[in-house]
Order: sequence, then structure tokens, then C-alpha cells
Amino acid sequence: MSHYFGLLLLRKPSLFAFTILLSLLSIYLLPLPALARPAAEPINPLYIQPRDRITSFIDDEQRVTLPGNRHPLAVARFDVGAVAPDFPMQHMILTLLPDADQESALSQLVEAQHNPESAYYHQWLTPEQYGERFGVSDSDITQVTRWLQGHGMDIDEVTAGGRAIIFSGTASQVESAFHTPIHVYKIGDEFHHANSRDPEIPAALSPVVGGIVSLHDFYSEPMHTAAGKLSPEYTSGGVHFLAPADFATIYDLDSLYQRGNNGNGQSVAIVARSNIKLSDVAQFRSFFGLPANNPQIIVNGTDPGIFSSGEETEADLDAEWSGAVAPNATIKFVVSKSTNASDGVDLSAQYIVNHNLAPVMSTSFGLCEAALGSSGNAFLNSLWQQAAAQGISVFVSSGDSGAAGCDSPSESTATDGLAVNGLCSTPYSICVGGSEFSDSNASLYWATSNNPGTQGSALSYVPEVVWNESSPGYGLWASGGGASAIYSKPPWQTGAGVPADGKRDVPDVSLTAAGHDGYIIAQEGSFYVVGGTSAASPSFAAIMSLVVQNAAARVGNANTVLYPLAVKQGSGGASVFHDITVGNNSVPGQTGFNAAVGYDQATGLGSVDASVLVNHWSDGVIIPAFHVVPTATSVSVIAGLSNSVTFHVTVSGGFNAAVSFSITGLPAGVSYSFTPAALSAPGSGTSVLKLIAASNAKPGSFIATITVAGGSLRQQTALAVTVTPAQRH
Repeated sequence: MSHYFGLLLLRKPSLFAFTILLSLLSIYLLPLPALARPAAEPINPLYIQPRDRITSFIDDEQRVTLPGNRHPLAVARFDVGAVAPDFPMQHMILTLLPDADQESALSQLVEAQHNPESAYYHQWLTPEQYGERFGVSDSDITQVTRWLQGHGMDIDEVTAGGRAIIFSGTASQVESAFHTPIHVYKIGDEFHHANSRDPEIPAALSPVVGGIVSLHDFYSEPMHTAAGKLSPEYTSGGVHFLAPADFATIYDLDSLYQRGNNGNGQSVAIVARSNIKLSDVAQFRSFFGLPANNPQIIVNGTDPGIFSSGEETEADLDAEWSGAVAPNATIKFVVSKSTNASDGVDLSAQYIVNHNLAPVMSTSFGLCEAALGSSGNAFLNSLWQQAAAQGISVFVSSGDSGAAGCDSPSESTATDGLAVNGLCSTPYSICVGGSEFSDSNASLYWATSNNPGTQGSALSYVPEVVWNESSPGYGLWASGGGASAIYSKPPWQTGAGVPADGKRDVPDVSLTAAGHDGYIIAQEGSFYVVGGTSAASPSFAAIMSLVVQNAAARVGNANTVLYPLAVKQGSGGASVFHDITVGNNSVPGQTGFNAAVGYDQATGLGSVDASVLVNHWSDGVIIPAFHVVPTATSVSVIAGLSNSVTFHVTVSGGFNAAVSFSITGLPAGVSYSFTPAALSAPGSGTSVLKLIAASNAKPGSFIATITVAGGSLRQQTALAVTVTPAQRH
């Protein structure tokens, strides 16, 4: 309790202190004075304030249902009965909702933070600043926490961003508060427990409570193939396992390392739910000639230890390979123990974001959108949006089940249809798919022996195809990808090959993920080889840390630059991407998507040449704009009559927003209309201004101002208006 009220005191200063704080923050966040600031934002999104929305008595008898908060496998045919009343339910996450004004201002801010023309460009928030503007009010948080405590719950944490309350209790307390019993479900040979129906809350709380993440133990899956033990002979016949030096050669990192662009001074945060042995990391780095640089292990709550070989494999892969690709970066390995009610992945992810731990983070786990439910999807979208507002680049594995994202990759046949990984399908994360090397003529790309210092044997870039090692009876192992069933297409997702489906498509980019040329890891004193998009995500996150080092600044949602870079490449710009045009992510039981020129839903934009990406990052910082051209800069109108001027609007730089028209400075007696008054997104088109002069309109010459506004941009054009008296006959 004392910790909780300490948070309230920090988040709720006196009125005088708050006024001073707001003034200081305005100076810090808006380096340009108000009069000099470009006319890009009609309102300041940082002036938004949370308002109290719980305004009536919290009556437990007047309830509403939170739909979409029951796992799809928690159904009667698998139900084997209720859990014991004292069954522990720890670290549940209650998601909190912003109001409409906050949501609008936040969307405007995040767009402006990634727009080079905006005064807010790269003006990132801290978690506390985020909470003060876009979180739930302190009064509402107090009322929600008191309601939880009234049902016997313990408050573990109110997150700094003000969008979640983490709490613990028992099954009977959960049933009392949320009117949903916790039951045991037998799925095959596994036993799980989950809420048997959608939870309910008092209607008075509904303006601020979004849902619960979660009330079950159906956890996300690590996105790696099974580890295979090997002896240290890393080039053998047609199989070429990856040492860090091979990765550096294939994806062109060596020139960056030689000039000191190696992650020095940077950090990459890793989402984990199993701990690791630092001795394995030390063995890995020593054997492959990397400098000693142990990760920082941050245990969020109870240390889960190492509880299974599969989870240890995931943890070792993420920690070792993020550190291998950015050898001098600090790897901040955040581990949270999963509970009967919450996935350690969610707990680690929220810790990283709400502690602003690093400019880049990676998550190598997956669960399809349908399995996440409405609260799970809303939680992740909100968390990754907060990360973007803080300047964090979020990388997530696209999944290992090809186009069948709701099926486990170990299944022999897909049965659940097209689906994507909900951890990466939000518009605020970079979704990393998988490729595989097409090296039928191995002697062109691989030496016959390994470098004794680094164990490397790759000679150059190796051509890539879509990663797809699926086969009937073996599994669905292939690059995850497809269209989101939830999110609409973000404005930055444009370019050759991007489907005109109105949906957020994934993945965005890819790196090698095949098991036959797998990544080598050290685990429990031995070496193993691992594949999957679990390897691709931390590796790409590490490349992004080199971008951040070179730019000397956080970059936020990297997709806002990656897609413009691909567009520029298509018109003669730098060759950042290896366009993958061969293969597909179809798996047994589910037809997927073919690789194609440009973007595709199997490998995204393709893999990258890291050196070109780092050196040409600024090429993708394209200024979105629209351009207004009138057919005339002056117009005469006779009293009692009308006249017109046409305005043509074109867009560039990926601008994609509705554009509206207005006019000021007209003399008395002159009215106007625009037809149409606004142009729908992307904003290009024509509008006709009609000026109507009344018979008693004052004659003379005047300067009117035409304002054309769209998104965070605004342009003004002068129009000379002359009113002449009516002609007398």
C-alpha cells in the first residue's frame, strides 16, 4: 500500500507545483516558442489532461460484461471442474482506457513525433510524462484500486504510464469481483485453467476499465524451432550453421564494426520469462571471439529460474544473439515469472516500457489475435503505442506457423485458418519474419573450413528465399505472415507490393530463420543449433541499436522510415533491402502467401544490408506534405453575384490524411462555400471556392487567407478579393 500511495503522490503534485512542472515540460518538449512554432498542430497534444470519468457510485449489482476476455479453448467439452477457492491468481493486469480526447491527442502526438516537419519530431516522452497526459486520472485509479481491494485483492503496481493496474488474489476473490469462476480444462495431455465466461465489472467502472490480461495460463509460445545438439564443426557438407561472424559477413556488418559502430553506449532490452546462466553467455562469446560483455539480468518480481529446456533455449538465443550482432551493446535481459493468471512475457514487456529501459526491445513470443482476445490485443496495442511515444523501437517475431498463426508450428496440419501473431500485428511494432538461404552452389558462399578465431566460414551475402521447412507430418515451420483481423492499414505502410486490403499486413522485414542453417547457441555447457523467427527478431533489434548509435538518437517506430527507404530503393535509391521473390509461407492445411517483387506477406520488405541501412537511414526520413495550387491568386466578384476559384491539392512523401478548407478575411456581405469542404485521405483532389457577394456588399479590395489543413500540417494561401458595385443599367 505504501508503494502505491507513493506513486499517487508522485503523480499528483500541488496545483502550484503542477503549473511549474507543466511549464518546464513545455519548455523541454517544445524547444520552439509558440510564436515561432510552425503552424503544424492546431492544438498542442501535450496539453491534454486526464479527467475523472468514474462519477457515480460503484454498485456491484449494476454490472456490464467485458466481451472477448475468455480464451477460445476454455469451452465446455474440455472443462473438468472448478479450481479450489484459494487457488492463487497472481499479477493479473487490469487494462485501463483513455478517453476519446486523450486517444485523439495521443494519435496526433505519435504521428507528429515521427514527422520531421513537426515541432514534436523526436520529442519523446518519459513513462511519467505519458501517464500525466494519457493515463487514467488519479481519482479514477484510486476508485478502481479500492474496489479491487474491497474484494480482497492486493495491488502490486500501478504502472507509470497510467494504463494498467497489476493485482493479485485468489480464485474465489476473482469470482467475487468479476463474476466468473476459474475452471480446469484438459486439452490433450495438458491441463490449463481459465475463466469459464467473460468477466463482469460494475457499470460505473466501464468508462475506464478495458479488460483483464489475463485470467488463464494459456501462454504465448516461443518462436524457435527445436534445438539440436551439435559438435563444433560448423561447416559440414550442405549444412552451414551460423556463427556471429557468418551473420556479420552475410548481412554486411563488418565495415560498421571496423569504425566502432558496434553498439557501444547502446542497449537492447529482451523480453523473457526464463532465466539464463551467465556462464553459457560467456562460453558463447569466448568461443566465437566476441569481447566479454555479460547481459544485465533484471528480475521483475520472483525469479522463475530455469524451468524448462525449451524456455532456456529461447532465453539463451535472445540474450546471446542480440549481444552477438551488437557486440558492445548492453543487453538488458528482463525476466518475469509466469503465474496462474499472467504470462511472464506480458509482465516483462510492460516492465521494459514503463521503466523506459532501452531505445530498442525484442519479443520472440507469439499468440494469434483470436487467442489474445480483446483485452490482450488492446493491452499490447496500448503498450506498443506507449513505447512509440517514448521513442522505443519494438521488434517482435512474426511466428513460425506460416500463414496459420493460430496453429502451433509443431502440428502436422493447420486447422484454424489464416491468422497472424497478435504480439506483432499492431501498427506500433516492427514484425520480423523469416528467410532461408538458397545456397545450392555452396562453394560460392561458404569456405570449406572455419576461421579459428571466430568460427566464421561465410564468404558473402547468400541469396534468400522464404523460410519454409513445413511438411506433412513434420510441422508447420515457416515464416509467419498475413493480414491483421483487427488493425487497419497504417499510413506509413505503402509501396510496391503492399496489398490494397485496408489491413495492417505483416511481417515488415525478415532475416534468416531456417533450421538447416541455424543459429548456434551455448546452453548448459554445450552448443546447439536453433532456427525460427525467434532468432530473427533479437538479431534485427541489435542491428537497429547500431542505427540508433549512428543517429545518436532514439528513432521510435522504425517502420515510418523502413517503408520510405523501400520506396526510394525502388526508384534508384540505396539498396537497403534484399528483396526476396521466391517461395511462400503455405503450410499443410493452409494456403499462404507468395513472395513477390517489393513487399509480400511472407517476408515483408525482405532482409537488409546492415551497413547500407545504417549509413542511409536518414534517406528514409521523408517529410510528408501536400501542395496547394489555385487556378488564380485574385478574384473579382460583383455585388449581387458570385465567382469561383479552384484549388488543386497534390500529396507527397507518403502523406495520407483528409484535407479541409477554410477562409478568413472576407469583407462584410461576402459569404463563401467550398465544394467539397474536405478531401478524403490521402488528401489529393480538387475543391472549388465559391464567393457570393450580397447586393449591399462593401466595394473594395481585400486580402483573404485560405487555410488548407490535413493531419498535423497546415498551409495558407493569400487570395486577393475585389468587390465591385453592381452594374446599373
